[in-house]
Amino acid sequence: MINKKFILNADDFGLSQAHNKAILEGYVNGFLTSTSLCANGEAFDSAVHDILPDCPNLGIAAHLNIMEGKALTDCNFLVDNNNKFCTNYAILLFNRHNKKMLEQIEIEFRAQIEKVLEHTKIDHLDSHVHTHAIPEIFEITCKLAKEYNIKFIRTQFEELYFIPRLEKHININYPLNLLKIALLQYFTKQNRKTLDKYGLKTNDFILGVGYTGMMDSDAIEYGLKPIDEDCIVEALIHPCKYSNSSTKNSHTREFAITQNMNLKETISRLGFEITNYKNLV
Repeated sequence: MINKKFILNADDFGLSQAHNKAILEGYVNGFLTSTSLCANGEAFDSAVHDILPDCPNLGIAAHLNIMEGKALTDCNFLVDNNNKFCTNYAILLFNRHNKKMLEQIEIEFRAQIEKVLEHTKIDHLDSHVHTHAIPEIFEITCKLAKEYNIKFIRTQFEELYFIPRLEKHININYPLNLLKIALLQYFTKQNRKTLDKYGLKTNDFILGVGYTGMMDSDAIEYGLKPIDEDCIVEALIHPCKYSNSSTKNSHTREFAITQNMNLKETISRLGFEITNYKNLV
């Protein structure tokens, strides 16, 4: 019998109150099973004190973040004069062999993991804007996961698939997303060897790269349909729920995924058990 697991993970928990509200409602009234907590998010304190107590079975990642907000440590290579991160993916790629940068990333990642651990258990690691996918940074992530006994790290292997809706593919973001898929597939092939070296686990597939900025229930359904093997599939979304109900953007559409009970039934009908990393350890 084929054993297929599905994890719906909300990134950016703690980044803002709008993210926090979406995660609470996604868990309580929807089928959100997992989230990724930003230790340096502006709404971190509210996330751990106001939201987590009402979400006892929610899986938690440390959402390692060196792209946005303030650093927790002295990492001058990555921040501006106000200690705010000012780097981008290209800079990280270009400097991926820079020993000073890698040392500062390790110190910052360690501080972020420890801050999250002060409030809750961590069942996996991932990162803001997939920075930990860069193999040299992924090595650091594996080293820290092993040290803190965190069993899972997200990888980003997404099979190319298509939603039969023209507007998805004429979107200005789609060609860039295809390049992201190619790069992250390439990194994942390398990173799986590093996982084996450290004895760590990962998801087999991810959903949420090819349709970044266009994620909806169709993106999940059509991404799952071709998969017919033992696997763990993680769908990553970035949901927000604004106080002003008239505010609508890609984040509010992604929040709607968590509330779609028809999608939940479809996922089960396709043979997937809805779970989280916490239950897979």
